[in-house]
Amino acid sequence: MKITITHGSKEIHGARVLKDVNMTLESGAVYGFLGKNGSGKTMLMRAVCGLIGLTEGNIDVDGITIGKGQDFPSKLGMLLETPVFLPDRTGYGNLRLLAAIRGETAPEEIMAALEQTGLDPKDRRKVRKYSLGMRQRLGIACAIMESPGLLVLDEPFNGLDEDGCRLLRGIIGRQREAGCLILLACHDREELETLSDWIYRVEDGVFSQA
Repeated sequence: MKITITHGSKEIHGARVLKDVNMTLESGAVYGFLGKNGSGKTMLMRAVCGLIGLTEGNIDVDGITIGKGQDFPSKLGMLLETPVFLPDRTGYGNLRLLAAIRGETAPEEIMAALEQTGLDPKDRRKVRKYSLGMRQRLGIACAIMESPGLLVLDEPFNGLDEDGCRLLRGIIGRQREAGCLILLACHDREELETLSDWIYRVEDGVFSQA
């Protein structure tokens, strides 16, 4: 997979939140975004996922423009902001419901994704009884369960304990080795430097390679 962002800009209520972003992203690598809250990291991720449109410029995935040739990238897995699930279903039940939308993921793959994040697929507790960390783990499992070619992770370490962070590092490493293209936003520079092949510093909507 190859993503090309050309002169990408976004204006909201008269304010430019993305300013002439230009970058090329390719499979088998982790691209880290480092910046403060509100700097533009999440906005660019949302644009790449097809959740918002650019005011100017294009985002092309394998030569097809998002929002024109297709609505969102194929084989996309994402964790953006705080994950939300149906509170009266189990973790496994939530993922089964989501997987049924495309019908491409077997129950065994869902269970494997949960186990990778340290969750028990047979846990009968409803999500409303999950801790913040468990909800975050479930969000990560949801992002990886369909073997994505593009994995977008926005502050995925939020709410995770030390064991959860260790598991997530392993997941990111395995996804990269499998040829996945990974976008990773993280406040922790040391964590980002350890996991990323390339780092972009983000400030006031401007992305510059660190």
